[in-house]
Amino acid sequence: MNSVYIDLAIGLVLAFLLFSLLVSGVNEGLVRILGIRGKFLWAYLRDTLDGPDGKRSWIPSTVAEVFARLPFSKDARPAFSPLPPPAQSTATTWSGRLYERLREIDHRKDGKTSIASIPPGRFAVAIMEIVTGEGGVTTLLAKLKDDGSPLYGPMKSAWDSAHGDLDAFRKGLEDWFDGEMQRLTMLYRRYVRWVIAVLGLLLTLVFSMDSLEYGREILTDNAIRAQVAATADGGAQSLSGLRAKCPDHPSDPYACITEVLSAPAFVQIVGNAPVSVKIPDTGSPQWSWNGGEWLHRLITPGHWPGFLITFFALLFGAPFWWDIFRRLTGIRVRAGETTK
Repeated sequence: MNSVYIDLAIGLVLAFLLFSLLVSGVNEGLVRILGIRGKFLWAYLRDTLDGPDGKRSWIPSTVAEVFARLPFSKDARPAFSPLPPPAQSTATTWSGRLYERLREIDHRKDGKTSIASIPPGRFAVAIMEIVTGEGGVTTLLAKLKDDGSPLYGPMKSAWDSAHGDLDAFRKGLEDWFDGEMQRLTMLYRRYVRWVIAVLGLLLTLVFSMDSLEYGREILTDNAIRAQVAATADGGAQSLSGLRAKCPDHPSDPYACITEVLSAPAFVQIVGNAPVSVKIPDTGSPQWSWNGGEWLHRLITPGHWPGFLITFFALLFGAPFWWDIFRRLTGIRVRAGETTK
């Protein structure tokens, strides 16, 4: 009996793991196609160096802006340039001047910069190069103050703490930017949770994955395996039970067993999407429209608790379910490998 419950737990965890991986994959694909990470970083840099445009932050402040403004509105990233840093800056904004010092680590992506992560040390070096071009820290601070740049405050604090030591000033800028990147990462992850939640909901509805129904199917699989074992021992009653499950093979118990075992619970649960595919023994895959039954499942209140369980399970993410799956199955992590 314990093996039945273990099978049930492993089956549910494996399904949640695979669906969570699918959600993460779709999210990562959208992030790469739309350049979300780069837009997020340069929106922050625009706010920090140039100040909000029209007193409005480039970083989205509402959930609606997470899905609309950041991916699709005006792109805060500077245009890509293959040229080396110029001896005399031609940029009209401070973020543009920063990009001039970072172009050597860039490559083209849809005409915009592909820089989505700046090492704190590289940022500090870029600022020091700008300092040199302006003729000193004091001159740069004066220009930042005149332009109303939010960068003036952190730079002034770092310069005062350095007491005129340029190495200490550079280290102070590096530490400040490192802290800002950590804060920005936490902010980005908070917005990503909303995207993951929406994708998890859509995936749950598209596959109409009822976790409670899936659990029953897993228990049914165990019962079917018991029937197969009985059939192998010549159990006529079990054979008749199997025949009821596959009317296409009323007189061939071997074909019947093959058909039943080739459609386990997971195969059946992912077959509830609007479009399903069946792979016959011979010939090409057969696609069929399943929209009517799929819609019926969505509007049937009996499936809603299972949908809700699936949705909340996907919010935990693939790393969580991988860890649970690893513990249940006894899979060991190799030396030096860690799970996040």
